[in-house]
Amino acid sequence: MGKITLKNPVLINGKQVTELNYDTNEITGVLFAEAEARKSSGKTMSIVPASEFDTSLHIYLGYAAVIAADPSVDWSDLERVKGSDIVQFMRIGRNFMLGVSEKDSPAESSEEPTETSAEYITPAYQISNESDSQILS
Repeated sequence: MGKITLKNPVLINGKQVTELNYDTNEITGVLFAEAEARKSSGKTMSIVPASEFDTSLHIYLGYAAVIAADPSVDWSDLERVKGSDIVQFMRIGRNFMLGVSEKDSPAESSEEPTETSAEYITPAYQISNESDSQILS
């Protein structure tokens, strides 16, 4: 189980909500099918090469994870989520489709810079003699 903190509060059951619990382990086949149907409703048909790349499905699977954790939340409540908060739901759905658990997934909202591995750093060009340094100057 995890928790999403929303930057833009959303009205759910008459309350402004800024935090939602979710649980991808509780997504049932019915919730998955509902997510698939809702992501396609009212839209033109688009061909996605694989479900791993279907960002619309990922968003709705993120919504399904919230509904799985709290059935009092409705799809229409979550469809009011806006801005960068949508990306959080997309990540949850993407990780679900890729089989990545929340324990295995690094915190993507971390403000910390990632560490660069030394093996990928190209060494600086070294000047071998004085005449070369005059050309580069």
